[in-house]
Amino acid sequence: MGLFCNTERSLADALREAVRRGTIRGTRFHVGRREHVYNLGQPDAHIYLVESGQVKTLTHTRDGKQCLLSIHGPGDVFGESSVLAANRTETAQAMQITTLVQVRVAQMMTDRESPLREALIGHMANRLQEQQQVIANLVTMDSEHRLAALLVNLGKKFGTPRDQTALIRDRITQEELAEMVGTTRSRIGYFLKRFSVAGAVHRTEDAHLCIHIAELTDYLEDSSLSAGP
Repeated sequence: MGLFCNTERSLADALREAVRRGTIRGTRFHVGRREHVYNLGQPDAHIYLVESGQVKTLTHTRDGKQCLLSIHGPGDVFGESSVLAANRTETAQAMQITTLVQVRVAQMMTDRESPLREALIGHMANRLQEQQQVIANLVTMDSEHRLAALLVNLGKKFGTPRDQTALIRDRITQEELAEMVGTTRSRIGYFLKRFSVAGAVHRTEDAHLCIHIAELTDYLEDSSLSAGP
């Protein structure tokens, strides 16, 4: 999930600066809720910067089950797989009305000494590291721990600091959490209740999710916690 590493922010900053200066051409456009930015298998030689809104990337398993790969918010960059493959290996879908800046990858790769190219390489290295961590979590953690780790990451990425918590105002459904964790919606609901009883998460009066980062991290690190996959 492109969560919170400085390399991603530096690529976003480099893109914004290059577009502002006119050294590369960026196309700004809007995507409606649930509309697709691109689709699995589609030729697309662009990288995208999120100015506002949210985009999720997803794929499907061989048996047709949907798998949510990542969620990207304002200041995030996605679509970097176009550097390595001519056709998209995932689908990108807007979770709400979203404004994006589209930049052709070829523009970023022409100057070998450009800060933009260096930022792109750092961004891709960060993505690789994140994917390795996801794989490690799938192998070493049960689904309850994976959800705890995911909520900590989402709280740090999207949360607004509020009284020792991270308040997530954007709606992320239990079904979407299940797709990211690799379990069922009912199990997500069960785990969230356990986290709530433990004081690690709670819902506000307007149904926003509050993540108690320290408490949930402690809960995650409790080696005795095991609910099975």
